[in-house]
Amino acid sequence: MSDIPPALSVIDLKKTYKISKNKTFEALKGVSLHIPTGEFFGFLGPNGAGKTSLISIVSGLSVKTSGEVKIHGVSIDDDVDRAKSYLGLVPQEFNFNWFETVENIVVNQAGYYGIPRDAAKIRTHELLKQLELWDKRDVQSMKLSGGMKRRLMIARALVHNPKVLLLDEPTAGVDVELRRGMWKFLKELNESGTTIILTTHYLEEAEHLCKRVAIISGGTIIQEGTVKELLATISQVTLLLDTKEVPSEAALHLLRDLRISKTQDEKTLELILHQGETVNDAIRKMSTQGIEILNVRNEGSRLEEVFVRLIETK
Repeated sequence: MSDIPPALSVIDLKKTYKISKNKTFEALKGVSLHIPTGEFFGFLGPNGAGKTSLISIVSGLSVKTSGEVKIHGVSIDDDVDRAKSYLGLVPQEFNFNWFETVENIVVNQAGYYGIPRDAAKIRTHELLKQLELWDKRDVQSMKLSGGMKRRLMIARALVHNPKVLLLDEPTAGVDVELRRGMWKFLKELNESGTTIILTTHYLEEAEHLCKRVAIISGGTIIQEGTVKELLATISQVTLLLDTKEVPSEAALHLLRDLRISKTQDEKTLELILHQGETVNDAIRKMSTQGIEILNVRNEGSRLEEVFVRLIETK
């Protein structure tokens, strides 16, 4: 057994907010989980599920009501400064000085961790180049686009080389192209050894990036496991098949056992597969009727199907 402690251990964590004199809200109701070092872990859940409350407690922005939190074996109760030094946090809201330049925001953040200014500049330049912000280094942060501001938040969080990166909705408001670029950077960062923990509303993002996920609803974890395990619980998958030519009615009639239906686009078919059925078998059957498939895509995120089913049955 490895002696390396988990990157994050949470045991029976509870958080209750006082709303008024006689009313409280229990945001976390005894959450427990252990995230191994080096993992890319995702928290999924609807608004108000408890994701941000959990991240806020782990990062020291909020005080827990009860329970235990350890970061690389260090309890936030015993040595909060040391525990926090292991973390880099990218919160949902932009919280830097709008009048400061991009470079100064990152360099000054390094100072909070005791990093000498010369070393901080070297590290800052490295991060700004990796995150494609180098050309904006002398620009005031208020003049950046939303996507650039998100990347600046990530650069600031990474300047002290944290062991664990916490990302709270990191691609909110980012266009598709920039999101894909951030995904590539985060995957490479994780492969280099950094543990990454993210909350996201983009289920496609969790499916693409995470090895394991926890689905949170109503302040409790209702499902946890590898993405592969969760996807294996899907009873059926809906696929869209782009065809080379418009399929004939006669060919579709002969393939009626495949649960194929037409869509508004005459060259696109909808195919429903149940557990145990494969798309390759379906395509082979279709080819015998002269239907050539050019592309296969999911109608929606497969992980989204799991998420919706779990929330609905909770």
